[in-house]
Parts: sequence; structure tokens; C-alpha cells
Amino acid sequence: MKKIIYSFLIIMLSFSSLFAQDKIEEKEKKEKSNKNLPIKSDRSFDLNTDEGTWMSLDVSPDGNTIVFDLLGDIYSMPISGGKATRITKGMAFDSQPRFSPDGKSIAYVSDKSGGNNVWIRNLETNDSLQITKEKDNQTAFADWSKDGDYLIVSKGRRNLKLHMYHKDGGKGIKLIEEPSSLKIVQPEVGHDDRYIWYAHRSSSWQYNARFPQYQISKYDRDSGEIKRETSRFGSAFTPTLSPNGKWMVYGTRFEDQTALRIRDLHTGDERWLAFPVQKDDQESQATLGVLPNMSFTPDSKSLIVFYGGKINKIPINGEESSIISFSVNEKIEIGPELKFDYEISDDELLTISQIRDISLSPDRKHLAFTALNKLYTINLEDNSLNRLTNFDDEITEAMPKWSPDGLEIVFATWSNNEGGALYKVRSDGKRNPILLTGSEYGNKPGVYSSPNWNLEGDKIVFLVGDERSYRESYGPGAFKSNERIMWISSDGGKLNYIAESKGRSNPHFVKGKDRIFLFNYGDGLVSIKWDGTDEKKIIKVTGTTPYGSGDKTSPSNASLILISPDGDKGLAKIGNNIYSFIIPYSGVESLKISVSNPKSSSFPARKLTKIGGEFPSWDTYTNSIYWSLGKSFFTYNLDEAKQFDDEMEDSKNKESDDEESENEESEDEESEDEESEDEESEDEESEDEESDDVFEASEIDIIVKVKRDMPDSSILIKNAKIITMNGDEIIENGSIYIKNNRIEDVSDGIIEIENEDVTIMDMSGKIILPGFIDTHAHMRPSWNLHKFQPFSYAANLAYGVTTTRDPQTGTTDVLTYSDMVDTGKILGPRIYSTGPGVGYWGYNVKSLDEAKDVLKQYSKYYNTKTIKMYVAGNRQQRQWILMAAKDQKIMPTTEGSLNLRLNMASTIDGYPGQEHNHPIYPIFKDYIGLTAFTKRAYTPTLLVTYGGPWAENYYYATEDLHGDKKLNFFTPKEEVDSKSRRRNVGWFMDEEYTFPELAEFVKDLVEVGGVSGVGSHGQLQGLGYHWELWSMAAGGITNHDMLKVSTIKGAYAIGLDKELGSIEKGKLADLVILNEDPIENIRNTNTVKMVMKNGRLYDADNLDQLYPLKLKAKNFDWQVENPNSLPGLNK
Repeated sequence: MKKIIYSFLIIMLSFSSLFAQDKIEEKEKKEKSNKNLPIKSDRSFDLNTDEGTWMSLDVSPDGNTIVFDLLGDIYSMPISGGKATRITKGMAFDSQPRFSPDGKSIAYVSDKSGGNNVWIRNLETNDSLQITKEKDNQTAFADWSKDGDYLIVSKGRRNLKLHMYHKDGGKGIKLIEEPSSLKIVQPEVGHDDRYIWYAHRSSSWQYNARFPQYQISKYDRDSGEIKRETSRFGSAFTPTLSPNGKWMVYGTRFEDQTALRIRDLHTGDERWLAFPVQKDDQESQATLGVLPNMSFTPDSKSLIVFYGGKINKIPINGEESSIISFSVNEKIEIGPELKFDYEISDDELLTISQIRDISLSPDRKHLAFTALNKLYTINLEDNSLNRLTNFDDEITEAMPKWSPDGLEIVFATWSNNEGGALYKVRSDGKRNPILLTGSEYGNKPGVYSSPNWNLEGDKIVFLVGDERSYRESYGPGAFKSNERIMWISSDGGKLNYIAESKGRSNPHFVKGKDRIFLFNYGDGLVSIKWDGTDEKKIIKVTGTTPYGSGDKTSPSNASLILISPDGDKGLAKIGNNIYSFIIPYSGVESLKISVSNPKSSSFPARKLTKIGGEFPSWDTYTNSIYWSLGKSFFTYNLDEAKQFDDEMEDSKNKESDDEESENEESEDEESEDEESEDEESEDEESEDEESDDVFEASEIDIIVKVKRDMPDSSILIKNAKIITMNGDEIIENGSIYIKNNRIEDVSDGIIEIENEDVTIMDMSGKIILPGFIDTHAHMRPSWNLHKFQPFSYAANLAYGVTTTRDPQTGTTDVLTYSDMVDTGKILGPRIYSTGPGVGYWGYNVKSLDEAKDVLKQYSKYYNTKTIKMYVAGNRQQRQWILMAAKDQKIMPTTEGSLNLRLNMASTIDGYPGQEHNHPIYPIFKDYIGLTAFTKRAYTPTLLVTYGGPWAENYYYATEDLHGDKKLNFFTPKEEVDSKSRRRNVGWFMDEEYTFPELAEFVKDLVEVGGVSGVGSHGQLQGLGYHWELWSMAAGGITNHDMLKVSTIKGAYAIGLDKELGSIEKGKLADLVILNEDPIENIRNTNTVKMVMKNGRLYDADNLDQLYPLKLKAKNFDWQVENPNSLPGLNK
């Protein structure tokens, strides 16, 4: 009998074990198919390591077990060390585990729900319970109350606040709310449940940080009082309390390194415990803690702490510390690889990327627009194209508007020589343009913009800014601060003052109302009388609430509102989407409406765009709205849209009636399962209807072809040292044969050329590299009204930068500037960009389909090839964007955001690029290996260092900018002086600069086959590229490897390594010719003698063309005379 019972027990235990295993496997399967994290892993990284990066840990209450996080998963192991057991896995980023007081559960932070939240995991059953339920939190921290019933949580977007939650659920309460600028991190419950200790600071972070940043306080749960506990110059953070209530260990800075101090809570005495340890993260957002979480052993005799890539045991009595060894051998799931190879066309003709300032003729048969800053019209019936002017390339033509009778077009111009003006021209182009603002009428020079005819056609209203300010301002729109609203006769004449603009723009008119309607970002749609008086604030419009990045988010304001010519309707541009709405005759001043959900708006409204739009306006008849996107022209007919909606509603009603009839016939056939299935089916149908059954605008591509700049010649460059970047190849005395714009041959011997008219140049003593590539270059010239030759473009080319990628341009003006370079109209590097960053326009994507629509702007209409995920949402939203990018063959990069959690999670997702450096160091082989495996391109932009003083401050303090003749030739005097004479960011000891240590990650990454690029961030155009390159080299990378980063690896980062980045047959002829060898000294990168871009050779000192033509550079309008020759003292 005993034997039978024993056998039965074995069977039952086996069944129980199998059931438990099935349950665990089922949970793991669910984790892998997490709908909140939609990316499906299709590759894995073999993690085999005995060291880790930034590991938070905790010790179990019985002292037997350590839990820790590593690369977004949580592990456990015996406190004696050994092979770690994985607790969590999958794509979710799990971190900061904390044992419950009974040791049966852990609290941890995870983004498995899409946002970062606190979870509890039962270690016996592996069941997980979500405690906080936020979608938008950037980070959170948690600790248990000593009774195990509550979790003390700090959470939020940037300035985290202190909360308390019950372990069984509920919404929790906020313990500390004010001040709004207060940021609380890493709460710790003391031996006495009464007190909650935490580190805090004012605001989320500070660039070029002043100290102290953090201090430690404690919150009294009895009284609600707060008591400050520290006051250290080096800050105080990560309070860690001993179980016996006697000790507190915390982190602080000693000089430029991080140390641990220990305090006797009974006596208040303190002493140093360990130094140096892991460098803290107090100079960034500290999303994984200012230091990784550490823990006392249960007997309060030792501290278990991470630093040096290891888990360390430090006896508090001063005995020698020891390492607790661990090993991890796991497969880490990684998102898909996104690497695309983009071609650079050699076609003779280039199709322009963008039409701007579109204006539809009153009869709706013709469209006026600018392309490459020249004025065109197109017949929309037969697509015939007509250029209306014969002005030369140096005159910018912009902002055309049709006269009410359709016979004439007014437009604005700018010339470096002549200044600004307004012209009108016959719409058929059969006569020369007529100057309206000539000096013969006593008009002063100005910068003209936004001209528009009144409805009678006898006056033109416009904005005019100060010409001197425009000439001397080199940002995108600095001259606007001096704008005035004025009018002029449509036949030309004297300028008539109306009012100061005060931010008001876009003058337009309504039939039957003798007023000027304008848009103001703060006030919305306003109107004034012709004498500038009696301003009426009509309506403000808001849209969806963007994901944003701060603690408080609010709906996006319209960036443009235009009233319809009949005065009944309005259009609004919000983010990059366009809406229409009814304007009620209400008598309410400053009426506010929201179109975030047009179906529930206060008055009838509709969203017109799915993929965005620019330059929107009304047609004359007020039943259509038109806009452009890239080179495409869209028309949205509101009457047809209303008819479409009515027909769809009728169809739905009929389907609903039919369904009701069918339901009546089958009343007896009911079940809960069927009802559930019906509900799911209905949900799916409604989603389909939203995505498919929507009226869409008509679309026409406007094709304007112009001649691409392409030399027709051949050159042999010989006797040079050639660092090819084709592997480790260096040719000590070689030749390069270039035909037109491509490299035909590279050799260490003689290149035989027959029957060719070849220019031969002897480059003895010179060193030749591929052209430098700047993967993070902000070179923003003037917006809206374009300058002919931006100094930023010329400066970069002169310093050897032949290709740039701007990851976040703010506007789409860059598309036209890029075409201007490609057609040879202005000098500059190849201009690539992401366009405005995804997130910059305030998107808050709700689905993968919406992400695909948003990205279609970039892939189809802007053809940017890369995009920047600019803090565009939580992990779920970021994964949607990545999936959409893969679908549309775009390579996305991310904003680093001083956010270590985001950086690591996006590497795991498979994002192929990261802008800005990781804010912490050192980084160990676990994350180095992961980054290299994913081929994620790392562009650290150390000139604007995250996690320390900006590297550019070091160079401004140590370099002689005012004695640099070349720099001052290519940079406006105001620019040099404003950046270098008096810097307001502060002074730092040399040892405070962290860029050499942060740059070690570049060295380590490249050594194991990883990808990195040089990004100057536009801090100092041209020379700043070399500063960034030298800063990266300070991490110990070999000079040859650093040169690869600046060329071939940078090309790989933006998908152009098949065309650029090395000196090989078939690649484009972009070269830098140096006087000195950068292999010997990396600072020799700034000995640029000549630059070749696309087969044209330039003198690097002045950008005069040396080959194939000899041409003097011109239009460097930033060069001004100094006053040294004038009368004054000491002459």
C-alpha cells in the first residue's frame, strides 16, 4: 500500500512539475508575443560575459541571493557568485529589481506595457502584476515598505515625484508634488517604515552642470514633513540604508570622480567607504539612477555594489573588498536590422525635391510656385511649365501670389548685391517683371515677405524687415524681430505703414470686410484695420496632444490659421497636418476650439491630411484647400468630401438595418463566446473603416528638371600618399585617375591613360583621404527667404567636409538648399538630412498604420533616406516608427536625450543610429558587443557632451580663434565673437572634461567591428568638425581607425558606403588633400590644402575652383570691413 501511495505521489509531483513548466513556458511565449511591444525579434546576440554595464542589484532578505539587471533583463545568482539565472527575457527592458521583505517577489521597472512602469513578479510562479499604469513615463524607481504592503515610487517624465502604491493595486497617491521643478529619484525606505529617503534636484538636468546637482532628504510618513540630510558640493545621491538602521551609504563626487561615503545614522559621523567607483550620472537625466542601486547584506556588515563592470562586496569595517564573480551566457533578442544602400545619381538632369510657396490661380487652372528659388507657373490641365523671370541665379525669388483677376503675380526677391524687393510679373511671363518698391519712391532697403493682394487688386500688403539685420544675421530667421506690416499700390510707389508686425504674419482678406486678417502664434487668427488699429482676436485652434518630453504636455497650437475668402471657414496647420473647421458668428473674442478629434469638435471640422502638408491656402471659391508636400500638389474639395461622408453614412445605416433584421431572425442563437467574437469583429471593422473609408485629396506631381552639376573632364593626381580607407590600405606613393565625377583607378604604380585629354597634377608631399563625412551637421541657413551662399556650407567644404547629414532640420528648407548644391548654384558639401525630426512636429502616433503615414512624408515626398526619432513616444510608439521605417526602406537614427534607458532599449530594438553620446562611462564588453553586433552607428557629438562639460568649451579656451585667418575668412565676425569672446557657460578645470573618457566607447566599439561617425552638431562650422574628430580620438582610438570613422564608417552610418567614404574605383571623387599626415598626428586633419567634391577641385583657403575650371569664389557676403582704418585713439 505504501508503495502504491509513494508511486501516486511521484506521479502527482511529476504532473505538478510538468504543469508548472508548461505555465512558465506559456508565460515566456506571451512575453515574446507582447502586443504592446510589436517588434518581433529576428536575430539574437550571444551574450557571454563576466562583466556588465550599469547593473542595479539587490540582496535577498535571507542573504543567499543577489538579483541584478543586465542589458534589460533581470538575473539572479547565489551571493557567493557563479552562473546567473535569467528571470525575465524578451524585448521588454526590465531593470532595477528590489526584493520584497519576504523575499518571494521582486519589484522592478519594465516597459513591457509600452511605457515605463513598476511591476511585481512572483519568483515562484513567475506571475507579474503591473502596479503603475502610465503610457508616457520616461522613467520610474521603486522600493518596498518594510511591511511589504506598499511600494514607494518616484515616477514621471522628467521631474519625477514621490508616490505610494499598494501591492494589490489601485491608483496610488502622490506624497510630494511641489515644487513643480523638483525631481526625486531612487527612493529608499529606512529601517523604520516612517521615513522615506531619496535624492532630489531642481529640474531634470543641466548642460555644463554647476555643482551641486543632487542632495538627499527624507520624508516623514507621520507628519508629511521633509528634512534635508546632506549638503555636499559634489552632490549626494543613491541613499542606501542598512537593515539594522545604523548606516547610510550614498554616492558623491570627490574632485572629478565618484566616491561612496558612509554615515552612522546614530552619531552623524561620516567617512569615505570606496573611491573611485562607477562614474555617476548626475549630469544627465539619470533614467537608470544616479548610481546603480546597491544593497547591504542582511547582517548590515557589508555593502554589495556594482562598479568596474563587476559586483563587489565591501565590508563596512574597512577590511579589503572582494569581487563576487558572475557569468551570463544567454541569447538576447534583437529587433530587425535596418541597413539600406542608397545610390547617388549621375543623371544629367535632376528632378527638384520641393516646390515652395504655392499659389493657385483664381480660375484654378494654373499653379504658381518656386523651385530652386525661381518662380514658375504650371498649367494644371496640360502640365506645361513656364519660368516667369530671367533673373540670374544670385537672386532669390519667393512667395508668389496671384492678383484677383489672375493676370499678374506679385513676388518677393533677395539679392546679396541689391537687397530685397517686391516685383510683379504678368502671369503668362510675356513681359519682364516690374519693380514695385524702387528707391525712386523714397523707399528704404528692406527684406520683403508674405505679399498678398487685397480683393480689389489695387493694393498689396506685405511684411518688411530690416535689411541690415538680415544681412548680418546668420540664423534661420533672426531678421523677423524688426518686421513691419505695410502696403503699397499694386502699380508700385511709396510704402505705407500699417503697424509693427509683433509676430503677426500671412496677411489675407475676406469678401465684404475692409480689414486685414493675420495669423499670430500666440493669439491665433486676428484682424486689424488698414491703419493698424482695432485688433480683433478671432479664434485659436489646437490639435492633438503630442508625446512631448516635459512633465506637462498640452495640445499643439496651430502654426498657421487662414480664414476663407467668404469668412465662414478656417484652415489650420497643426504640427504638419492640415484641418478645416467652421468659424461661428459668435461675438466671442479669442474663441478657442480643438480639432484633436474633428468628430467631437465644437463645430464641424475635419482633418484633411494623413501624411502632412505645407504651404496650405484656400482657393478663391472657398470650397477647396490646397497644399504641397515635397514636389507634389494636393487639392482637397470640401464639397466632395461632405458628399463622400454622407454616402458612407447612408451605406453604414443600411448595413446596420440589415444586421438588425438578421439578428431578429436568429434571436435564439446566442452565446457569450459568439458575442465576444462579434465585438472583436466590429472593432476590426471600425479600424478598417477609419483607415480606408476616408476621403482623400487629389494629388499631382510637379516635375521640374534642371541640369545637375557634373564636370566633363579627366584628371590624374599622382605622387601622393593615399590613405584609401579600403580596409587598412595605405599607398605611400600612388595615383588617382578621375573621370568626370567618379574614380576610375587607384594605383601604387603608373596608370596608363590613352587617347584622353587629361589634366595631370603632381601632389608630391601631400596626403589624400576620402572627403570627410559629418553625420550630425546642423547648418541651418535662413528659412523661408533663402540666402544665396550660406557661410555654413562654404566653411564646411573648405575644411574638407564633403558630405553632411543633418538629423533634425526644423523645416524642409533644406530640401531646396540641397538641390542648390547639387546643381552647382551654391558651394557646399553634399547635403543630406532627416528633415524635421519625427517628434519635432508633435506627433503622438497611435498605431503602426499612422506611423507608416507619418514616415511616408520622408520616404516618398522628401526622399530623406534617413529620419530622426526625436523623442517621438514611448517604447511601443518608437517600435512602430522603426517597423514603418523598415517597410519604407528608411534608416532611422535616435536622439540620445541624456537617457541611458532609451539608448539601450533602442539598441535592442534595432535602431541603426544614435545621435549624442551615452552619458555614462565606462561601458563594458556586454554593451560594446551588443552595439557592435547590431551595427548601430554611434555619433557622440562630444562638442555638446552629455554627462560633462561640453568639449567645445575646452577648445574655445585653448585655441586661438581670433588669430585663425582661415576661420575668420569663412565665418562671420559676429559668429566668431559671440562664440569665443565671452562664454556664459562657465569655466572648468581640464580634469572636469569628460570627453576623453566618454570617447573610449568609440575606441572599444570600432575595435570589435562597430560603427561610429563624426558629428560636429554645427557648433562651429567647418573647424568644429575637426574639434569633434580630435575629441573622439582622445579616447585612445588609433589615428587610422579614427580616420575610418570620419570617412567610410560615417558613410556606412547614412547608407552611402557603396558610393562614398573610401578611395576606390567606381566611387565618387570626393577627396581631401592635406599638407601633413594625420596618421602621425591626428591634428593634421586640419592641414587641408585642397578639397575635391564631385570631381571639382577647390583651394581650401578661399574655395576658388582649381579644376576643371579656374573660377574665383564669390558671394561671401558675410565678409565685412573692420574699422581699423578709421580715426580714433592711439593712431
